[in-house]
Amino acid sequence: MALDQSFVGRSYPPTSPYEVGREKIREFVEAIGDAHPAYTDAEAAKALGYQDVIAPPTFVFSITYRAAGVVVQDPQLGLDYSRVVHGAQRFAYTRPVRAGDRLTVVSTIEGVKSMAGNDVLDIRGEVHDESGEHVVTAWTKLVARAAEEA
Repeated sequence: MALDQSFVGRSYPPTSPYEVGREKIREFVEAIGDAHPAYTDAEAAKALGYQDVIAPPTFVFSITYRAAGVVVQDPQLGLDYSRVVHGAQRFAYTRPVRAGDRLTVVSTIEGVKSMAGNDVLDIRGEVHDESGEHVVTAWTKLVARAAEEA
């Protein structure tokens, strides 16, 4: 079943604030194997002009992907999540994510299309801090594979 084109442009309410902790950043950089000192050493981060440790650029994916979950679970959209694969991801930063940030995400459906029987869903996540400052925009492309014919 093709996704409903009328969903293009639909935005979902902001997520609850996610507090970015130093430990979460440390765990993330250990998982990806990036030893840049600005990610784990506050003094190194301050020497580079940051207020505290910063997160690697892909860290925000865990926050925006969780926010996109509200979109994919919308029963009116009609997405079969059991058939979904992650197609692409990109980010546009205003500033780095920092330890201590309290971030919210507003997800908007930017595109819905069918290609070769697959549904392609483009979701934009606008990430802001608690003062309302834009931090990053993340675009996620999800592909719902076509059902196998019986």
